[in-house]
Amino acid sequence: MLPPLSRREVAARDAIVWLGRRVRHGTIVLHERDTRIELGNGNPVVDVTVRDPRFYWALRRGSAGLGESYARGWWDCDDLTGLLRLLIVNFAGAGRVLDRIGAAARPLRDPPARLRRRDKGTDRRNIHAHYDIGNDFYALMLDESMTYSCGVFERPGMSLGEAQTAKLDRICRMLDLSSTDHVVEIGTGWGGFAVHAASQYGCRVTTTTISDAQYEYATKRVADAGVADLVTVLDVDYRDMTGTYDKLVSIEMIEAVNWRDYDTFFSAGAGLLRDGGLAALQAIVIADESFDRAKHHDDFIRRYIFPGGCLPSIASLALASSRAGFRMLDLHDIGQHYPATLRAWSANVQEHESEVAALGLDIEFRRLWHLYLAYCEAAFLERRVGDVHVLLEKPS
Repeated sequence: MLPPLSRREVAARDAIVWLGRRVRHGTIVLHERDTRIELGNGNPVVDVTVRDPRFYWALRRGSAGLGESYARGWWDCDDLTGLLRLLIVNFAGAGRVLDRIGAAARPLRDPPARLRRRDKGTDRRNIHAHYDIGNDFYALMLDESMTYSCGVFERPGMSLGEAQTAKLDRICRMLDLSSTDHVVEIGTGWGGFAVHAASQYGCRVTTTTISDAQYEYATKRVADAGVADLVTVLDVDYRDMTGTYDKLVSIEMIEAVNWRDYDTFFSAGAGLLRDGGLAALQAIVIADESFDRAKHHDDFIRRYIFPGGCLPSIASLALASSRAGFRMLDLHDIGQHYPATLRAWSANVQEHESEVAALGLDIEFRRLWHLYLAYCEAAFLERRVGDVHVLLEKPS
């Protein structure tokens, strides 16, 4: 039985219904007590069931409130990805207005923000908050290679593991890796790239992470794979690395780098490469026109999933890498493969829900994670975000 609505919750619900009447593509059916309210018309149709009226008031905080209220069980939906796609499509106009405001405000917002630089300790705590949930949890969600980034499904019927191997091979071929190369990797993950590159291409790899859980796992994995003579795993901030390498790799790590530190990231990378060396990045990117708004916005993902995260745009990557002396040789969008990757991860989590619970991860965490994967899938399906392979060269 739903508790009675407070006056502010009634006002919030009325505002949501008023906004919902502007839905033009698809239908959201809102169920509250014995009331059924249809917002919009036509297909697709998604059903939202309100279980606690605090849901309405929470939405004043946008996607952060949507995520928090879902995690707490205040509402349910028969198709989370479908609902989120409807919201993206129907309120794209409002997003464009906010994008223009963000761009106009850049001269006022950026200078003071640049004075509040993050330190290495904050970056390490942010990484721990996401990646140190536990290796056992990620082993249940990911494929056997423990690769936590977009795969490349080159043909129908490929498994998630095959798609991840195809992605790793694509990066290795981009760099033209051989046994004479010494590669530096910024962002080890669980060691998937390092082990693959060493075992399949014979190159040496020095890889670094600031996640304690990943460092422990990757070190053992390298030893178990018999490539300890080729792979060195470090627990070092990329800004503190030294040495000279032939090639550089960073796979979906730059999303953890704050926009104020892009120049630092690329300068550090250039400092590690020999003249003529190549760098391959895989990066989740946001549209150029949305970057100025997004980099200052504390949304659901940044608040609850990746604290301190920031999606770059292609323009921001191009400018920062150019300032560091890099030349861009190639850029390829693989974002169309991310929905299938995310669906596979979500299916794995749901299939192993009892085992996830046995790890001590409560229902609120599991609901939050379910929404996170659906949120990302919807964003990729509607092309709000993309995923790119970028090949850079440090000129001689």
